[in-house]
Amino acid sequence: MSVGVLLVDDEPLIRAGLKAIVDSEPGLAVLGEAADGAEVPGLVARLRPDVVLMDVRMPAVDGIRATTHLMSTVDEPPKVIVVTTFENDEYVYDALLAGASGFLLKRARPEEIVAAIRTVVAGDSLLFPTAIRRLAAQHAPAPAGDGLANAGLTEREREVLRLMAGGLSNVEIAGELYLGVQTVKTHVGNVLAKLGARDRTQAVIRAYESGFVAPSR
Repeated sequence: MSVGVLLVDDEPLIRAGLKAIVDSEPGLAVLGEAADGAEVPGLVARLRPDVVLMDVRMPAVDGIRATTHLMSTVDEPPKVIVVTTFENDEYVYDALLAGASGFLLKRARPEEIVAAIRTVVAGDSLLFPTAIRRLAAQHAPAPAGDGLANAGLTEREREVLRLMAGGLSNVEIAGELYLGVQTVKTHVGNVLAKLGARDRTQAVIRAYESGFVAPSR
């Protein structure tokens, strides 16, 4: 089944480059393009993309506002990958808080772009886990105990969340805990539901922000 992608960037050359990369990959297809976040709601409603590659900085409606709108108004929103020039852009973390599943640098290699799209669609691992963990750690408050104590996580689910926050995929977690991959998927699903997280990225951010996982500085 083909994965549909929506490109949102105010630079035509960036969109053209992304389109060439995506359309050349089997199983991926660009469904549409937008030059500003204001166009996103209508295009998502009409095209129903699986993934949106979203520029974080745009003149009218930026990627953060567009992502927030999607996550709050669409029943089954597409996965959003923020596209940015600088990894340490403050907008990136705000976009992750808004519901983006990860980010890409505009200088990313074609194979990284394709891998990013496939990763967020599969949903069984973090997109570029080291970068996500570093961003979460930079913005995490000083440790103040376990802020997830009332989330109702079982001890096994807490173990799974710690390993998720460490960047491990479902297969890697299964190996670490001597569990079947399907069992791990069930635990991950339970963790997301109890935390009210849309995906692994949101769960990892919650783990850091709550003090459940202490950032290594």
